[in-house]
Amino acid sequence: MIKDLLNLSGKNALVTGSSQGIGQAIALALAEFGANVLVHNRKGDEEAQNVASQIRQKGVKSDVIGIDLLEVEAVDELFAEATQKLGPIDILVTNASVQLPVDWNDTTPEEFDKQVNANWKSTLLLMQRFAPGMSERSWGRILTIGSVQEEKPHPAMIVYAGTKAAVANTVRNLALQLAEKGVTVNNLSPGVIATPRIDEPTPPVPDKISQRMNIPAGPPGQPEDVAAMAVLLCSEAGRYVTGQTIFVDGGMSL
Repeated sequence: MIKDLLNLSGKNALVTGSSQGIGQAIALALAEFGANVLVHNRKGDEEAQNVASQIRQKGVKSDVIGIDLLEVEAVDELFAEATQKLGPIDILVTNASVQLPVDWNDTTPEEFDKQVNANWKSTLLLMQRFAPGMSERSWGRILTIGSVQEEKPHPAMIVYAGTKAAVANTVRNLALQLAEKGVTVNNLSPGVIATPRIDEPTPPVPDKISQRMNIPAGPPGQPEDVAAMAVLLCSEAGRYVTGQTIFVDGGMSL
């Protein structure tokens, strides 16, 4: 039965950047379907602890990891701590990212490096650490969180959009290499989702470009819209989907 294929009981998941917004919704959804879930953010603060508490209330295991992915040894530390707290990780969701809106010709080298390192470099390094164990166990799910900006780049987010496109390409590359080992690799790309990030100030966009970025379905989506697709892709129900970018964007990418 399909509902049995969605059952994640006994699986261990790590969702980066999961103390709020889309990451939080994915972490809670995976727990709802039976997975043990590690909550990650930069500080391991009360916000993250609250999400972990909500996860444990669903009858599964959870803990918090506070590590800044921009630090030099961050990925190695995250791998070691995740394994120590929960055991082998079966599901890796790379949701943490940095978005710095600025006019393209005002982008500084520091802003470029920060977004590339947080969004693309750390994703690849996390894959390098977690994928081998998944391959050895012949089961794994790697899910990157992309963006509609892979298709409709915002004028004030030229670097952010570029990193998301790079991650989508990395997903296709790795999926081909891991497919026969029981590990799927996919990219889930939200559109405008009602999270704290959409309230951040952004340089104004010319009308003709603004019209190109309309949402055919109307209002912004909700984090749960993304989380539902994440559960499918991270479960046995999604075993035959790999190397794909799936947009959850109300048609904005069209």
